[in-house]
Amino acid sequence: MPDSRTTVVVITHNRRAELLRTLGLLAELPERPRVIVTDNGSTDGTADDVARLHPDVLLLTPGRNLGAVGRNLAVRHVGTPYVAFCDDDSWWEPGSLAKAADLLDRHRSLGAVTARIVVEPDGTEDPVVAELRNSPLPTPEWLPGPALGSFLAAATCLRTRAFREAGGFSQRLWLGGEEELLATDMATRGWWLAYAEDLTVHHAPSALRDPTERRVHGLRNTLWFTWLRRPLFPALRRTLYLARTVPRDTASLRAAGQALAALPWVLRERRAVPPTVERNLRLLETARRHSAARSYVG
Repeated sequence: MPDSRTTVVVITHNRRAELLRTLGLLAELPERPRVIVTDNGSTDGTADDVARLHPDVLLLTPGRNLGAVGRNLAVRHVGTPYVAFCDDDSWWEPGSLAKAADLLDRHRSLGAVTARIVVEPDGTEDPVVAELRNSPLPTPEWLPGPALGSFLAAATCLRTRAFREAGGFSQRLWLGGEEELLATDMATRGWWLAYAEDLTVHHAPSALRDPTERRVHGLRNTLWFTWLRRPLFPALRRTLYLARTVPRDTASLRAAGQALAALPWVLRERRAVPPTVERNLRLLETARRHSAARSYVG
């Protein structure tokens, strides 16, 4: 049955073929969600083909690459209580959006639910799923799955009000681990995040990506997040750990240089989290030191 509770938001940049496949699969979902696409300045004909082949999709064309802020732009047009994100190379499994909405309906303090991620074409679980499933955070009995300290935008359904209250994605962070800052700001406002085993998102990783830039942005954003939200001594400890463990190469130097260049902004915007949130961040920090899915940040 169609389900009008959730809007799906997709951001894209020069991945026309992948996006058209994703839109085709979203159009076949039994929930029939409204879909909004932010085309982040593509030059490969993406916008023209979306308008021609998927006229029911709301297409936003800001004319430049906004990164994750393209999702903020789309959420301005969301009128449903929930918003589900996916990337141009990922899509929700039939029925999962309705199940996510049911969970958010049932638990009023739940701000976001993250789905299990299956990597295509092999159908194997993404390595990050094990981390989600085995989250070290204390989980109250009412939560529908393990409590999370962050989420994966490509596989998460959020309460629209919680997203807006926390301010959406940071324009500064752009892309690369940009979810952590938003998730922490949601938690600071009392929203819970959870992993839900019976929700599924499929991911067919695009070959059109730059792994070096991804690592630069990931490390830079980790440093920024650390100094924007962690108390002084945990921030120093985390920074020293990264300095010891990240690869000693040009990408790491670029990331450190970009992080340092924004120090005045970081100090101006710095707001350390309350002790309850910091305890969770410390637990996650310990677990992530052995992460196979987050090696780009050391």
